[in-house]
Amino acid sequence: MNELTPSKMDKPEILAAIFHPRREVRNATPPSCEEFEVTVSENTTLGCRFFNPHANAPVILYFHGNGETVSDYDQIAPYYLKLGLNFFVAGYRGYGWSSGEPSVGALFHDAAVIFERVLEHCHNKGISEEFFIMGRSLGSAACIDLGHRFPDLIKGIIIDSGFSYTLPLAARLGYNVSDSGLSEEDCFNNLEKIREIKIPTLILHGAEDQLIPLNEAVKLQAESGARTKQLYVVPGADHNSLIIRGGAIYFETIKGFTDTVTVNRKAWRRRPKK
Repeated sequence: MNELTPSKMDKPEILAAIFHPRREVRNATPPSCEEFEVTVSENTTLGCRFFNPHANAPVILYFHGNGETVSDYDQIAPYYLKLGLNFFVAGYRGYGWSSGEPSVGALFHDAAVIFERVLEHCHNKGISEEFFIMGRSLGSAACIDLGHRFPDLIKGIIIDSGFSYTLPLAARLGYNVSDSGLSEEDCFNNLEKIREIKIPTLILHGAEDQLIPLNEAVKLQAESGARTKQLYVVPGADHNSLIIRGGAIYFETIKGFTDTVTVNRKAWRRRPKK
């Protein structure tokens, strides 16, 4: 297992601003769901859930926001399943029934471990290995990092309410960045990473998002290194209401993106050699 590398952001006052963990007892397992535990260190196990009724369908590996838990997606997962997508919700240290304490270094380390574990699981169980990585808000950092590190294993990335710059966001969350001594390179570094990501990219954002303003999504879109990229702005949506405001179109946009990517890849593979 890879070693956990602490981030320069892993200071108590910064972590208190970024992470808002909610611990809870694991609730009843929802239909079409597999409880999935990932050991990320000797004494730390993350509780995840894998909604996987479609053996041949793409898998969306999802990283949630900073105040959410895995079980918050029990009612959302069925919308993905109805569209013929499998949906894996990753847990964070200290959230839900996962052990440990959250940190930036752990977020990146654990995301890679989870991805490797679920990829291996799908291979062993005969489930599709067509993976899309999706992250919402804080989870967008894990999504972008995986897309940057494992482009050959990922079909595309989906960024929901993601941010380009870390320090302005930390300031909006209540952290005094002026005395931090940190640069963007010391932080999540989303913008620099996305410049190097060539795999297809979908960005979803609320038009009225005040926590992470729309111009951050526009910046991510503009700087993305992907040839196939799309920005879908949800009218009237703030940071936490994309699904409510977007409704069916929100999910259909995601499905359209995954269909386009997988169909194009399969067509390319079938193309006869000249």
